[in-house]
Amino acid sequence: MEILVCVKSVPDTGEEEIELDGGQLDRDDLTFVVNEWDNYAVEEAIQIADKVGGSVTVVTVGDEENEDECDEVLRREMAMGAGKALHLMDEAFENSDAKGVATILKSAVEKGNYDLILTGAQADAGYSAVGGMLAAMLDYPYASLVNKIEAGDGKLVIAREIEGGNAEMNEIELPCVLSIQTGINEPRYVGIKGIKQVSGIDIPVLSVDDLDIDGSSVGEDGAKVKRVDYFIPETGEGAEMLEGSDDEIIEKLIEILKANGGMK
Repeated sequence: MEILVCVKSVPDTGEEEIELDGGQLDRDDLTFVVNEWDNYAVEEAIQIADKVGGSVTVVTVGDEENEDECDEVLRREMAMGAGKALHLMDEAFENSDAKGVATILKSAVEKGNYDLILTGAQADAGYSAVGGMLAAMLDYPYASLVNKIEAGDGKLVIAREIEGGNAEMNEIELPCVLSIQTGINEPRYVGIKGIKQVSGIDIPVLSVDDLDIDGSSVGEDGAKVKRVDYFIPETGEGAEMLEGSDDEIIEKLIEILKANGGMK
């Protein structure tokens, strides 16, 4: 089975605070890592390929501004076990919205011969839109919030996380697109040794021309959704900060909940 996994580099907000510079993210001091949901998608792809045979390719979309971050993420996922990588990079891709990113990825999919395309359930600035848009453009079956996959002959049996903590089982034909939820597996650890082993591997870089894309259909020119501003919301009134030991805070919280009808 040939599997393509879409990955993305994101700021490591667990390590550093996000700073703004003139309404834009200040990228200079930020550390970038692979998007958490994408990491689970790569692990799942590797496990499927190990069980049924095939290969895993990771792909990311970027521009010259984030070239190093994209390359680092691709090599990390190759060190994890992906056999190949594609770097879709062009100045024309800058400021693409979700539809633009899906358009770029669609061209990459059509250049290959993939049975299964995986994305993270949360990507593209949190819109969770790229996976569904990509499937629609390819006219492939699609499922989101997938937390279990069983490979069969020409089809998959998948579980989806739905409301109320419940799950539903579905059968989906290949080729298809799935958006992967965290918790589907436990992504393997990637050490420095593994990253060094893939440091010299050549990663193909595909541009607008290589992908046969009209540059005006992607990037800022083609975006139907455009970011106007980043800002930190002002602190509102009415918040009460509880202080004291854990037991004291718990006791105060219970009193507040009871007073407001949250507990009996």
